[in-house]
Amino acid sequence: MKIPRYKQLHQQLKADILAGHYEEGNLLPSENTLSAKHSMTRMMVRQALSALEQEGYIARRQGKGSIVCAHHPALGLLSFRGFSEVVGETEYSATSQFLSKPQIAEWNEDFFFDLSENERQVGCIAVERLRQVDNQPVMLEYTYLPNLDIPGFCQKPWVEGSLFRTLYQHYQLEITSVDQRIRALAAKAKIATQLNLEAGTPILHIHRKYSTSRHGYFVYSSLYCNTEHYAISTTIK
Repeated sequence: MKIPRYKQLHQQLKADILAGHYEEGNLLPSENTLSAKHSMTRMMVRQALSALEQEGYIARRQGKGSIVCAHHPALGLLSFRGFSEVVGETEYSATSQFLSKPQIAEWNEDFFFDLSENERQVGCIAVERLRQVDNQPVMLEYTYLPNLDIPGFCQKPWVEGSLFRTLYQHYQLEITSVDQRIRALAAKAKIATQLNLEAGTPILHIHRKYSTSRHGYFVYSSLYCNTEHYAISTTIK
């Protein structure tokens, strides 16, 4: 399959940065210069630069241009798209391991978001997964779905290993937005072991409440993120 031209430029610029042709603090050539040099539109150039920024190779500053950063690979995991989709857009390999397969459970009394009376009554389906990038554990994820109008969910194989695709294909449930709360904490022993860290290592803890295309139906996640090898990022436009 032919690689899109903006991805070709993205890969070339990244290779140049890694080879030291552009050092930390250097400016990349302007959009106009790159457009003329590679015979492509400025829109394509911007796509390539956006991908570099998302991965942490450059910082784009209005009025200055694209500045090369100290290389610390970044993953756009603060967006509300699925883990596999986000990592799949990079050169990294994403894998997921079920630590606890989907099972019907009761909500915790001190659940991290307020629940409706109906949600409390129907209980939840709980899932525990370890998410890895290039065999490095980067996220421990606890997900909770109200046990309502998703018949057979615990028995269905997931579509391409994706929760979001499974919800959409089998139940016409589409994720539309997310409310997330982020804080730093020291990893407790159990979490640290799963993330291959020393107990007490700083990690990010994210609570999420996903809105869906079905009124009143929400999906909840508690995420523990290991940022030792990959920064956790997002792009705001």
